[in-house]
Amino acid sequence: MTRNIDLLLTAIALWGSTYLVTTEFLPGGHPLTVAMLRALPAGLLLMLFVRQLPGAGWWGRVFILGALNFSIFWWMLFVAAYRLPGGVAATVGAIQPLLVILFARALLGTPVRAFSIIAAAAGMAGVALLILTPQAALDPIGIAAGLVGAVSMGAGTVLSRRWQPPVSPLTFAAWQLTAGGLLLLPAALWLEPYPSELTGANVFGLAYLGLIGAALTYFLWFRGIAKLEPSVVSPLGLLSPMTAVILGWWILGQHLSPAQIAGMVIVLASVWLGQHVAPTEPPAALPGPSGRADLISSQGRIDVRDRLVDTGVPHV
Repeated sequence: MTRNIDLLLTAIALWGSTYLVTTEFLPGGHPLTVAMLRALPAGLLLMLFVRQLPGAGWWGRVFILGALNFSIFWWMLFVAAYRLPGGVAATVGAIQPLLVILFARALLGTPVRAFSIIAAAAGMAGVALLILTPQAALDPIGIAAGLVGAVSMGAGTVLSRRWQPPVSPLTFAAWQLTAGGLLLLPAALWLEPYPSELTGANVFGLAYLGLIGAALTYFLWFRGIAKLEPSVVSPLGLLSPMTAVILGWWILGQHLSPAQIAGMVIVLASVWLGQHVAPTEPPAALPGPSGRADLISSQGRIDVRDRLVDTGVPHV
């Protein structure tokens, strides 16, 4: 029962409302700035709440994890979002559960199970059916960015399991969000002009993504990583594009095709298989001094299959 509760709480972090918030409330054309404003204020707010800095030997690890889980991942995610149709970007990002299986083998010694590989491959196929369109075009830089983002978040997910500090998941999330935001800050100031005007809707969207989509989401995400196998947690990210499609159908009145319904069934089957082939008890973290749906669009209400971007990470 405790494991089921852990799975449920972790899955809550992945229900996919970022698509709606981004398209309806955020200014377009500022991916680094939006990513920084999502991470840094949330991290600083959590730091004020937990009032605890990393101990000796943890500063380097915290910045590595912040870079992998937030800075590099979100940067590459938004590059892919601008250069690829969302369906292609989401399908590239859906490789993350497979990468996590391989990283967990290399860094945690977790055995590779054939059914885990099958579940990960089925999840990619389900995401492709869910949001990939025949008109999808390929851009080499966008494909490379999507792959780098998936590798970054996959490595961050496994290292977050390997490097477990003797603090609460909330404190761990605060450290990483702050580090990731600080690393994004100079890049955003240097490479992007600040939005000339922020409307009330923009402020609401940023507040939602910061407080709910970053602080709460990643607290639940890192809590799940601490209690469950990375190979169990990562497939849950496939729920994000599925729920984003459902929200688009329910709230925005978008069309739901038979292929998308089939993709949902395959995604659910993949997630179920991923949970049942993994060990029921996670191994202890290795000794130490104790990585979606994100979408950038300026086109307003658009079909979820055209611009949805998901890489299998928390997308409240």
